Amino acid sequence: MGKKCIGVDVGGTSVKLGLFEVTGELLKKWEIPTRKEEQGKYIVWDIADSIRQVLGQEGISLKDVEGAGMGVPGPVMPDGYVEVCVNLGWRDRYPARELSDVLEGLPVRCGNDANVAALGEMWQGGGKGHTDIVMITLGTGVGGGVIIDEKIITGKHGLGGEVGHIHVRDEEKEHCNCGGVGCLEQVASATGIAREARRKMAACDTPSALREAGDQVTAKDVLDAAKAGDALALEVMEVVGHYLGVALASLALTVDPEMFVIGGGVSKAGQYLIEVINRHYGKYMTISENRATIGLAKLGNDAGIYGAARLVLG
Repeated sequence: MGKKCIGVDVGGTSVKLGLFEVTGELLKKWEIPTRKEEQGKYIVWDIADSIRQVLGQEGISLKDVEGAGMGVPGPVMPDGYVEVCVNLGWRDRYPARELSDVLEGLPVRCGNDANVAALGEMWQGGGKGHTDIVMITLGTGVGGGVIIDEKIITGKHGLGGEVGHIHVRDEEKEHCNCGGVGCLEQVASATGIAREARRKMAACDTPSALREAGDQVTAKDVLDAAKAGDALALEVMEVVGHYLGVALASLALTVDPEMFVIGGGVSKAGQYLIEVINRHYGKYMTISENRATIGLAKLGNDAGIYGAARLVLG
């Protein structure tokens, strides 16, 4: 029996776990609730208990496990130090070290959840077969991860891959959650697309299916209407595509990956979204035809457990 590895994706509501072959084959996945009380002090213990339980059921001993990786929702320093994970109540922790101590010294490595998801997509998802990718996650916010030579680029301060907070829009007046103004997240996240649609509806009289939803309009409404040829929704998506094109071109001219992998809830719009981004990206990448391609993520919510398992394989 070959060695196994474990991937742990720690979220604000639940912790997802996966048992893998070191070759990347997912053998079993499960989840447990995230107990956030008392500054999240039970989370690591719960993870350890759950791992022991499942290994026991599968007849696998800890000695047969190469190691475990963890993705956590916050910046992780190269030495594994986590200053803060707001959604977990963690402050000043070394979660990988703590989990390793509880699991008899099992090797454990820890990374930021968005970076870890990017690693998962490179390993077994939309970026499979590539060693250099940038993943952009368009969800409630905009996350990202930069993978070069199969390694996560975290930077010296854990800020590598924070693409959602690249400044793209000078005329923006409202503040982003990060405190900045004009961030990519403010226009390209699900929240940002909906906000853009509300602004457009307020600013013009163009008839649109979006007006039925009014202030309750969602990013999905906008994308569905745009695909159906709705003029107002198409205008919104041109704005979104423009700023994503600007950001991707800046990234391509900085790290020059083989591929951009687009994930998160907004990416469910599929090929239509890729075409919109590609058109604008092309406008700002006139320097060369030989450049990063843009494709869709494939692992969905499992990207985190895949990437976490891959973390521990070096």
